[in-house]
Amino acid sequence: MEAANHLGLVMAVSSVLRAPDSHLQVAALCWRLAPSPGVLLVTTLRTRRWILPKGWPQKGLSLARSAAAEAFEEAGVKGEVWPTPLGEYHYLKEKGGAGLPCCVQVFPLLVTGIAPNFPEKGARKLLWLPFDQAARRIAEPQLRKLLLAFRKLQQAA
Repeated sequence: MEAANHLGLVMAVSSVLRAPDSHLQVAALCWRLAPSPGVLLVTTLRTRRWILPKGWPQKGLSLARSAAAEAFEEAGVKGEVWPTPLGEYHYLKEKGGAGLPCCVQVFPLLVTGIAPNFPEKGARKLLWLPFDQAARRIAEPQLRKLLLAFRKLQQAA
């Protein structure tokens, strides 16, 4: 299957699965071509599991710019963010002892620079990995599929 068609299928399937009561979050799929192609993962603050930089949309910013702002706050990365999401995934965010259903729109961000200082420096671990290795560290199955679909898209380009 052609990479663009595969990506369209992933986006269509994920949109059908969106729960109407989900709370919207945004994530940045921070990727690079050099020194080796890969994706950046960060740990969550509480459980320390590996995720993409993500958070709530910021007032006054587009969803894409909000994702880029989260990437800077959590990992110090700067770059070129796609204006439209690659796709989305769903998870339950633990908040106040209850599960809050969240829908996370994922925006690819080509990393062009890394700041020496950023708001959450030292609060999270950061790790650059090849796409397939990063996907194995991600707990959310829908996000794993998006990472691998994006890798195929990049290989076809």
